[in-house]
Formats: sequence, C-alpha cells, structure tokens
Amino acid sequence: MPTLRLALCQVNPTAGDLTGNAAIIRSWTRCAADAGAQLVAFPEMTLTGYPVEDLVFRPSFVAASRAALARLAADLATDGLGELPVLVGYLDADGPPRVSVDAKPGHGARNAAALLSDGRIVATYFKHHLPNYGVFDEDRYFVPGDKLTVVRIGGVDVALTICEDLWQAGGPFTAARQAGVGLVLNINGSPYELNKDDVRLPLVRRRAAEAGAPIAYVNMVGGQDELVFEGDSMIVAADGTLLARAPQFVEHLLVHDVDLPEVAPRARDDEELADGLRVVRCAVGPVPAAPAAPTATGGVVEPVADEAEVWQALVLGLRDYVNKNRFPSVVLALSGGIDSAVVAALAVDALGADRVVAVSLPSQHSSEHSREDAADLAKRTGLDYRVELIQPMVDTFLANLSLSGVAVENLQARVRGIILMALSNQEGHLVLTTGNKSELAVGYSTLYGDSVGGFNPVKDVWKTLIWRLAIWRNADAARRGQTAPIPESSISKPPSAELSPGQLDTDTLPEYNVLDPILIGYIDGDVGRDGLVESGHDPVIVDRVLRMVDTAEYKRRQSAPGTKISTKAFGRDRRLPITNRWREGG
Repeated sequence: MPTLRLALCQVNPTAGDLTGNAAIIRSWTRCAADAGAQLVAFPEMTLTGYPVEDLVFRPSFVAASRAALARLAADLATDGLGELPVLVGYLDADGPPRVSVDAKPGHGARNAAALLSDGRIVATYFKHHLPNYGVFDEDRYFVPGDKLTVVRIGGVDVALTICEDLWQAGGPFTAARQAGVGLVLNINGSPYELNKDDVRLPLVRRRAAEAGAPIAYVNMVGGQDELVFEGDSMIVAADGTLLARAPQFVEHLLVHDVDLPEVAPRARDDEELADGLRVVRCAVGPVPAAPAAPTATGGVVEPVADEAEVWQALVLGLRDYVNKNRFPSVVLALSGGIDSAVVAALAVDALGADRVVAVSLPSQHSSEHSREDAADLAKRTGLDYRVELIQPMVDTFLANLSLSGVAVENLQARVRGIILMALSNQEGHLVLTTGNKSELAVGYSTLYGDSVGGFNPVKDVWKTLIWRLAIWRNADAARRGQTAPIPESSISKPPSAELSPGQLDTDTLPEYNVLDPILIGYIDGDVGRDGLVESGHDPVIVDRVLRMVDTAEYKRRQSAPGTKISTKAFGRDRRLPITNRWREGG
C-alpha cells in the first residue's frame, strides 16, 4: 500500500495580484518540499485570487492568468522543485466569455486547476458544478467542465475537483468511484459563515464515502472585500475518519502521510460516468521520496466557540481590507456605546493600537458617562484618542437653518460624519462605520451621518451578538491575564444614540431581544409575516418591524461594505428592489 505525503497550503492570496500570488505559491511550495511533501495543493484560483468577479470578462486578465501559470511552472523547476507535483487554482478559458456575441456553446471562461510538474502544465481540470446562489455568480462567469481529470502520482490515481463539486451529490465524486481512484483532491475558495465548519466535516465524510476514497480538502484563508475565508483544511479517510485538520483564520501548511490503496482503473477513458463526465488520465514522473522517518502527522485542530470564531473572522476581514487596499490606518467615532466599543477593539486587534484613531464627538446631549467610557476604552487599548466638540458647528447650522425634531438629531450625526471624513482626507485614514445589522435592517441610522465610512466591521453582526462578542472578548482578555478592552458600563447600559434628551433606542425600536429573532427569521431565513406570527411573535410588532425593514432598502444600498459572517448578509446575499410595493401580509 503506497503512502503519499500530502501538503495542503492554506494561503492568503489577493485578487488580481498575479505576481504576488505566484510568489506565495513558490514560497509555500519550498516549505512543503522542505517538509518532504510528495504532492502539494493550493486553494481555488490561488494564482488570480478569488473571486475576481468581472475581471473574468477581460481577455487581458485571462491571458495574464494563463501566462502567469506557465511562468510559475517554469519558476518552480528553476527553484529546484520541478519533481514535486503542485496543484494550483487559476483562471482559464477556451473561448470568449459567455456574455460575448462570439461565445460558442460549451466554451468560455473556466474556473480551473492545473497540476504543475517538471516545469510544465501536466494536467488541467475545469470545475464541474458552478454555484449560483448567495454570494456566488459562477454561472454568470464560467462554463462547467465535462471531464474528470485523474493523475497517477506515486502509484496512486488522484482525481482533481474544485469547491462546489464537493457540495453537490453525484458528479465528480461518484465519477471518481467509478474511475477507481485512490484519492480525491478538492481545492476551495469557500467563504466563512458562522457554523459552516460544523457542516463541512460531515459533508467531506459523505463525499469520501461516495468516492470510496480519502479526500484532501484545502481552503484559502483571508479577507476579500466583504468575504472572509477561514481555511479549515482537512484530510478525511474513505471510512470518514478525520486524519488531519488545520486551524481557522491563519495561514497554515498541513503536512500528513496518507496510506492509499493502489486501485486499478475501473472505467475506460471514453466511458461516460456520473453526470455525463468522461475520464481524462495522465501521469507524472517519479515523485520525490518522503523521508523514512518520522511519519508526518498534520494533527487535528478543534474548531473554537462561536464568539471566538466570529471575532477572528471580523478581525481577519478588517485587517485584510485595510492592508490589501493599502490604508495606513483607520478612524472611527467612539461614542462610549457598545457598537463603537466593539469596532474599536476589533480594529486594535486587527491593526494594532498605533494604527487606530478614535474620536469622541460629544454634543450637548452626550452624557458624561459616555464620554468617560470612550476615554476609558482608549486608555485600556492604547489607541490614538481625540476629542472634537460638535456643538459649536451644530449651532452654526441651526443659526442659519430652521430645523426641529428628527432633523436636528440627524444634523448632529451628519456633522460627526463631516469631521470623520475631513480627518480621512487630511491624514489618510479609512473611516470605519459602526452600525450593527439590526440597525441596518430597520433603517435606524442617518444617511451621510453615523452611516458614513469606507468599511463596517460589524455590518453583518446582530445587536444581540454584539453584546455576546463584547463579553467574550473581555473574558478572553481575563483568561490571558490582559486588560479587558471594553468598559463594563458600555456593555451594561441601555443603548442610545444620545441625539436628544434622555433618548433610548427603545423609544423607536422594540427591545433587541425581541427585535433580533424577528429580523433573523425574516432576513436570514426568508420567513414571511404569517410564519413569524405562527412561531410566537406579536403580530403588531411583526408588522411594525417588517414595515421598517422593507422601507429601508435605499439606506442599505448606500451602506459601507463589511465582513460577511451570516448565511445572508446585506448586499450580494440579499438583493431586493428599492422601488418595491410588495409588503408581507398585504
């Protein structure tokens, strides 16, 4: 029974950075070789980054991807790594994009994987199942593959697959069993969602049983716009045994010796298999011999608790958005409330205190305890803290405008937005906005005021989860013997925008422990009005909440991007018309 030393490279590419991503592949392949690897795999579209969206439609980008792949194969050989088979995800095409008038049926851009060896491209595989739900639009961009590529490596037949191929029953994994393979490689760009790691392992186990072979699953890590990828790469035996599992939210090299059966091919190359797939076979030369000892054991890293998982996702998403877009620092309004406190703590964890500017912007309605809480958080975290009084500016506006009620409240928020954007222009900071998902859902924000900003780390975080995250982060600091970053009073006091005397969020909204379950059902679960009432929610409150959600779409359409952590984030996950007369319940 042959043994292959697999190296799964859980890396963090950047969309469009072909040169930088190729350098990542070369560097990590060297590390894999130093660990005695005999087969190396990188995530989906590592060479181009993922997703590249409408860059797919640019022939120049497709050509650059193909040229970069050929250079990479040659460079790996120059690096002395030519004998080591390396599987790399990239963008390919066998004709004009699907949207082109010159497009031919069955031809177009391809989400592809290439096996590199001996300085050349030995084999390619085109993704068969194309996801077209949630944040995915792959049916818009790609043409599905109709062949299963099987490569003989070290005496073992290895099938190549890509991401969504794993999430659909049948297709490549059933075809892999019919072809008699000994291992299935599955390369992924699978975005993070809370509890997705709990779904992933059972899914990989089902596909291993379906293929009758072990599965090596490698996923990318890092932030790309609103998406964040958590890694969680793994190797699962044919009987479902978890052999190795990588940590979440960090780059990692998972090296593991896998005992594999020497299975004789069962299907002819021209034989039609599951889902109309046909087998394409090839072989690579002798692979490097793995060291006789010690045996490589990748280890199994257990997933963390929900709050820790979400916190790591938000930190990574924010860090990569700032760094990959080359912002030197961030600035936010620090009110002393729970939302801005959590965003400030996230920013310090992501970037370091020296790259975070927090500005207290008190008006005549700002309470003393809120000012003290903001100053206290700044002291606890060490960030750059400033105070800018907004009342003189508000008074100047009011001396020239006749405003009252909500207009005066919104004026205060917009003056704060002007100050933050001015600091951004003057000093180069990225402005972080701090509105949570509950507020965005019901439109509880001021356009061009508290909603102003270039990125919102908590855009996809319900208010009730904001509190849980704050409590967890402080408890985690205590466990580490560190100072808790968030003042206890910011967590315990009733939430308020403090735009008028004695104002509380509950003057406008239901209690958040009542509001959030309704919103989660309606937005994340697409539960209608009747279903919400049947599940026990007060029909009067349901009608009121749904009305607020439906009429606030125009605000959400103008909101800053933010890290996705749920099954249905505002933006590409949930697309509704702004002009819309449909109302739940009539």
